[in-house]
Amino acid sequence: MLIGYHASHEQFSPSQLLEYVQAAEGAGFQAVMTSDHLSPWSARQGNSGNNWAWLGAVMAKTTVPFGSLAIPGSWRYHPVVLAHLIATLSEMFPDRLRWIAMGSGEALNETAVGRGWPKKAERNLRTEAGAEMIRRLLTGDVLNCDQPDLRARDARLWTLPEKPPALFGAALTSETARWLGTWADGLLTVRKPREELKPLVEAFRAGGGKDKPLALQLQVSWARTVDEARHAAWDQWRNATVQPDLLAELRTPEEFDEATLNVKPGDIDDVIPLVTQGRHLLDLINECAGCGFDEVYVHSVGRDQNGFINFMRDEVLPKTALFHQRS
Repeated sequence: MLIGYHASHEQFSPSQLLEYVQAAEGAGFQAVMTSDHLSPWSARQGNSGNNWAWLGAVMAKTTVPFGSLAIPGSWRYHPVVLAHLIATLSEMFPDRLRWIAMGSGEALNETAVGRGWPKKAERNLRTEAGAEMIRRLLTGDVLNCDQPDLRARDARLWTLPEKPPALFGAALTSETARWLGTWADGLLTVRKPREELKPLVEAFRAGGGKDKPLALQLQVSWARTVDEARHAAWDQWRNATVQPDLLAELRTPEEFDEATLNVKPGDIDDVIPLVTQGRHLLDLINECAGCGFDEVYVHSVGRDQNGFINFMRDEVLPKTALFHQRS
């Protein structure tokens, strides 16, 4: 299993994230996953740099591979524009952009450009169509498309990577995972309890995703004490308590803050594991492996990233390496 670091644009400035990723590589993380947001989930998080500009800088300063989310449904980014960005990064840094996880997006990030926000079914259709456009452009096709909102005329990428990244699909529900199995190269999801995660994986495989790679964002809150971990998660990541259907519909950080206004610190225990010792996180990683995941990207949702990276360096990553050797 590959153990990666999740870079949260919502919480830190691009320059801070660059330093954290360099520290994570030095600590022994094997890869990095990055979000693609225009807005933070909460005003308390307070950041949201441009992921694609940042990727060019951070890949020049590190040697680890990367995976990134992307929304190809032609709100912030038309698929031709996304393909151009992906191809350029992949040409400059061969084999470093492992995968791009295509999702149907959230109103929080996509409605600011004034192109509306259709129902989930239509967003799914646009996601699949946009991903197919990107796939074709990355292989050198000249593309024409008459589909509304995804129109293209003689679109072509003149600079192509030798090997394009895999195009994963991002899912929060089993229904979405089953649909992604029909066209995506792999699956990205977030950690849930085993009884919820296992059916989601099974749905992806049943839909056509058998033998395709599985990647997972493992959200935890690390701190030196349980109380500190709980407060850090409650302050920074109470958006995790919002249901998936509502998660895509709220339009501003203020709306998320309003929706989570009555969330108490103790409510966080049900959605974010609180981690104070290496064995706690090792148990979670092994649980993810048992569900079939090949890659786990650990996201500590608190603000003390240097403390978390040092904790991983000292208490977790050396033991995962030994576990791999025994396997």
